[in-house]
Amino acid sequence: MNDKEIEIKIKNLLEKMRPFLINDGGDLEFIKYEDHKVYIKLSGACKDCSMLDITLKDGIEEMITTEIPEVTEVINIQ
Repeated sequence: MNDKEIEIKIKNLLEKMRPFLINDGGDLEFIKYEDHKVYIKLSGACKDCSMLDITLKDGIEEMITTEIPEVTEVINIQ
């Protein structure tokens, strides 16, 4: 898969996750895919949530790296 195909797959996965975050008062935005890393911006209730790291690493990152092995990490941009 090339970077453009990976980016499309990432965006599709993030769109599937958004309703769950929105339901809890949060949201996420895709920023970029670069050097095998996905950069997102969590906002709303997610921005200051005490569960942010768990949501990011055990939820979002786990799902993306499982589906797209080329991705090594998901990083939240503040």
